[in-house]
Amino acid sequence: MSYSAQHLKETAEIIAKINPADCEKCVAELRAVRERGGRLFILGVGGSAANASHAVNDFRKIGGLECYAPTDNVSELTARTNDEGWATVFVEWLRTSRLNAKDALLILSVGGGNLEKNVSPNLVTALQLAKQVGARVVGLVGKDGGYTAKVADACVIVPVVNPNNITPHSEAFQAVLWHLFVSHPDLKVAQTKWESVR
Repeated sequence: MSYSAQHLKETAEIIAKINPADCEKCVAELRAVRERGGRLFILGVGGSAANASHAVNDFRKIGGLECYAPTDNVSELTARTNDEGWATVFVEWLRTSRLNAKDALLILSVGGGNLEKNVSPNLVTALQLAKQVGARVVGLVGKDGGYTAKVADACVIVPVVNPNNITPHSEAFQAVLWHLFVSHPDLKVAQTKWESVR
């Protein structure tokens, strides 16, 4: 079997293992944020940061949600990293934004964060603040879901079908899943361009 055939086979296996009920729960949480006038903050690092930026566009434009990704402000991100350290870049950004109980975090992460292993501590500290202030947490994570899966109000864990391909599948499925969310009739408020052009 070629690598391309193997990768596509793994992708199909992942799709078959994702629980649609988990997706529905995430959509319900996101819709509730909009209905109560809250804001959605999307957090991710590395490839997940790029996905966060794209997702902000979709949730704002298609889902009508007030939405932000701290990593879109590279000046503040690098200043906080330089002056305060990497572990607090998100939590301090969220404090300045006055994260509150109306708001929600959407975590895009391969591992979901783990303080003991010092993996994505910035996500963990942001999640701890969210729980302190009563903000809701939605996760799109891979591997075992890490800290995100433990504290999330709704979460989809991308199943591991090949331990050598955890990152590419996790990051790819972040896009599959958030596009599912914004296309869901319970969340979608604006037509997308190509579907409206006949």
